[in-house]
Amino acid sequence: MSYTIALNFEDGVTRFISCKEGETVLDAAYRHKVNLPMDCSDGVCGTCKGTCEQGEFDLGDEYIDEALSDEEAAEGKVLTCQMVPSSDCVVQVPVASTLCKTGVGEFPGRVAEVERLSEDSFELVIDLDKEYLDEGERLTFLPGQYVNIQVPGSDETRSYSFSSLPGERRASFLIRNVPNGLMSGYLSGPAKPEDVLTLTGPMGSFYLREVERPVLMLAGGTGLAPFLSMLRQLQARGCDQPVRLLYGVNVDDHLVKLDELDAFAEALPDFAYTTVVADAASEHPRKGYVTHHMATELLHDGEVDVYLCGPPPMVDAVLAHFREQGISPASFHYEKFTPSLAPEEAKKEAVA
Repeated sequence: MSYTIALNFEDGVTRFISCKEGETVLDAAYRHKVNLPMDCSDGVCGTCKGTCEQGEFDLGDEYIDEALSDEEAAEGKVLTCQMVPSSDCVVQVPVASTLCKTGVGEFPGRVAEVERLSEDSFELVIDLDKEYLDEGERLTFLPGQYVNIQVPGSDETRSYSFSSLPGERRASFLIRNVPNGLMSGYLSGPAKPEDVLTLTGPMGSFYLREVERPVLMLAGGTGLAPFLSMLRQLQARGCDQPVRLLYGVNVDDHLVKLDELDAFAEALPDFAYTTVVADAASEHPRKGYVTHHMATELLHDGEVDVYLCGPPPMVDAVLAHFREQGISPASFHYEKFTPSLAPEEAKKEAVA
């Protein structure tokens, strides 16, 4: 028996390691050549302190209070030298990945499909290269995270959130059609099956946490992508909490993947979605922005986890709406994307 541990570093890089039954996270990391901070390895110094965001584990009673107080333990703080997982876990490591002599993973793949979903968007499907990936090296990520994809014929990359399920050999992405955009030009022009691509990642702090209360998802345009990945995860693992999605676009044609959302509504016991179109000339039954259709009951008097992904104007409008209405969700996670910026800035402003 082994467990998958996601190590989320301060610089946004995520590394996945396997932890054997009875093994500490620190020992498992070192076995994977990830040098987590450590001085004593005996629960005395506190150097290896991190935060476990989700999962079950045992810390034992061998550490001293100066290394980890009862108050810190109650807040989810852990000592990786003492932490023995009993399930898959997500651990926040408060240093950069480079300081732990690790870094972002690199995965080769080949174009499987390119589909024009609308005037505004493409779907890119990539087969991860079996020549390089064996059973133990599948590209794993947390639903909601992203990778950088090198644009064929250039040295530049663009950042996109997965819309597929973690751990599969085929990865999919929803990509906005940006006028004169480098990736958009490739997808609308020379892209063909078997083109070689390189993916680096996964990265990002925008991902699905353990579902312990109702969930409200707010998607704008191709910001739907990470929610498709999250919903696939919920379908695979089961979910007994109500999950609602508000999905807003500019014009009717930009609404995509409605058949998949219908399938999730059939498969998940308490999932429903609502679409909104901003275009005043639209005949869509719900016009305006997602903030115009955020019914009070969706917020469960604050006992709700809110996830928001979309272009900056949408994210800013939702943040302003929450402030004006005095809305304070139990947890709030959002990510802005700006496709026209440089690669290192193109996808991210994520807040958890």
